[in-house]
This record gives sequence, C-alpha cells and structure tokens, in this order.
Amino acid sequence: MSTRIGTGVSTEADPLKAGRAAARSAADALGGAPADLALVFAAGSHLIAPEATLEGVHSALAPRALVGCGAGGVLGGGRELEDGTAVAVWAAAFEEGEAIPFHAAVLDHEDEYQLAGLPDLEGSSGALLLSDPYSFPTDIVLDAIAARSPAVPVLGGLASARTASGDAALFLDDAVCDGGAVGVSLRGVEMLPCVSQGAAPVGRELTITAAEGNVIHELAGRPALETLQLIISELSARERGLVAGGLLIGVVIDGGKPDYEQGDFLVRGVLGAESESGALVVGTQVAAGQVVRLHARDARSADEDLHEALKLRVQALAGERPAGALVFTCNGRGSSMFGIPDHDVEAIDHELGGAPAAGFFAAGEIGPVGGRSFLHGFTATLAVFPKGS
Repeated sequence: MSTRIGTGVSTEADPLKAGRAAARSAADALGGAPADLALVFAAGSHLIAPEATLEGVHSALAPRALVGCGAGGVLGGGRELEDGTAVAVWAAAFEEGEAIPFHAAVLDHEDEYQLAGLPDLEGSSGALLLSDPYSFPTDIVLDAIAARSPAVPVLGGLASARTASGDAALFLDDAVCDGGAVGVSLRGVEMLPCVSQGAAPVGRELTITAAEGNVIHELAGRPALETLQLIISELSARERGLVAGGLLIGVVIDGGKPDYEQGDFLVRGVLGAESESGALVVGTQVAAGQVVRLHARDARSADEDLHEALKLRVQALAGERPAGALVFTCNGRGSSMFGIPDHDVEAIDHELGGAPAAGFFAAGEIGPVGGRSFLHGFTATLAVFPKGS
C-alpha cells in the first residue's frame, strides 16, 4: 500500500483560476497518479462564488471524492495565510483503500437530535469531519461515534467562514451544502492522528475523589478548591503567572498507566468555583478515580508541545518521512499567539522532513485524546499519512 500527497495554494482573486491553479500544483505533486481524495479550503472573496472555485479544482484535478469548507485563513506551501483571499487544495492518491464522502445533517425533532447521512464507521480506518458550528452538534456526534465505533479516530475542524450570503460553506464534490457537516470515511488507508493542545502541565498529578457531571467536589480527599489553591501556591513564579492568565485542567481519559505524558491529558478550562462547597466546575465530564493535572497555555509551551507531538509521530514511523499531513489549526493560534507568521507550518515542515502539508485555520479542532475524539480549542491537529510500502 502506497500513499502520495500533493498540495497547492493560490491567492489569485478569480475563484475559477484560483481553484485551477491550486489544484494543478497538487496534481503535479501526485506525479500523474489519480486523486482519490481532495480537501479544499476557501477564504475571502472566494466565498462569494465557491462553486466556481470547486469547478476550477475539478477541472485540474478530477478527484474521485472532494470535501472542504469555508475558512478564515488557509495554510500550505510553507505559508500561513491568516486572512485575505486564498484557496488551499490537499490531494491524496491511495494505491489501495478508498475515501467515501458523506454529508450529515440534523433533522428537525422536538426532543432530541436525529442525524441523517452519517455513515456507519465500523471497520473504517479513520474519518475526516468538517462541520458548520451553527447547524451541527459536533460534540454530541463525536460522543455517538465514540460509543458506536470506539477504535475509529476522527480528525477535522469547524468551518471558520461562511458564504457571502451568510450560509454555511461546506463543500461536497461540486456542490456547496448550506448546513450540517461533510466528511469522508477512510477504508484501508493508514492515518496517524497528531494532537497538540498547546498547553503545558504544571504542578503535580491529583486523583478526583468525588465528582458529578462536570463538577469536581473533591481532589485527593479534600475540597477541590482548597486543593487547587494549595497546588497553585507550590508553583514557581513563572507558572503562577501563566495560570493567572487562564487556568486549565488536564483530565486523563484513558487511565491505567504508571506514568502519564503530556498527550494523555484532555485539556479543558476551569469554568468556575463554588466558594461554599469548594467545588470546581470544569469544561468536560469527570468521574471519581480520574487523574487530573493543572495546565497553562502560552506561546512557549504551545511551541514545545507541537514539536514534541510531531516527533512522536515520526518515531511511530521509525523515522521515515511521511507522505504528507492534513492540518487543522486553531484560528486563535498563528501570529496572534506566537507573535510571528507561519509558526505551525514551519514546525511541521521541520519535524516531518518537508513532507507536503496543507489545511486551514478552524473555529475548533477535532482529534483524539486517550483513544477517543474530542472537539478542542487553541489546538493544532494533524492527520499524518505514512507513505506505506
């Protein structure tokens, strides 16, 4: 099994020409191999007539399956275009395996969500999901996928721009869908998830001893707030400064290990505290017995975390350069977080040995932690594709 990946980016103002130019670059990189899958991310004035951009992509690349979405910014070719008009095309040729596209939507129902179009992912090697944040309950759907197909990794992101008329901008083949989510189910295609949550652990690990829903009542047998204040008092001056800018908590999803590493924690915000009871309200469901650790986010920790996460994926490939990577990075990262342009793409290029990579700045990123997929923020999430044999 062998995978080839090509990418292309165009800032051409004309949507048809831009789609054709970016797709032609991707096609050239495939070296004549037919494109089994293309992902297209369109930003700026291309969202006035995204059908024209898709027409240009199809004319130059003719992919068997195509999905994509509107983007606040795109990345590819070693550049991060955080705003303005641009289109990025990512294409893959799989010697074996297939990519099956779908469009999922929520049906009107008074009592509960009912979904149409979401395929059965049992037996899938992975899935890519691009959803509209206003019309699709991504968190709920990820919970359902985890329950039905727990071994299937889901990666992707929330569309970060809409059409000029204010509708959702989701692309499926040559059509623009005005709501829901689009994606592909991969079968027989190896895909390695890489999730960098951009936060560093601080303080020591603690075990939840009483909790309900998203409320932690006790940590290490004492009121959670009291324990939290004790942990913060033990931090260095720099670490206290970091948590003062936004306290985060990391929750181990898949327990049972003797030692936990940075990537084992699902990082969520501390939403509040109840002074009378000493309980903490956090941004995820928790249960007694889970291990937690405080986390803090800054540019340095985000940089270190991304490099380390990428190094681990290269180690999993026995040091071999991958065929390429599909990138979903948060629209809160980029120059606003790092103070310089092109941070994530340069880190990816360095650690993955120049393997082709493209993607977009998402309004939320989808990727697995502890064996199941979640919706994240301020995260760089990648689908890394090995070359195969």
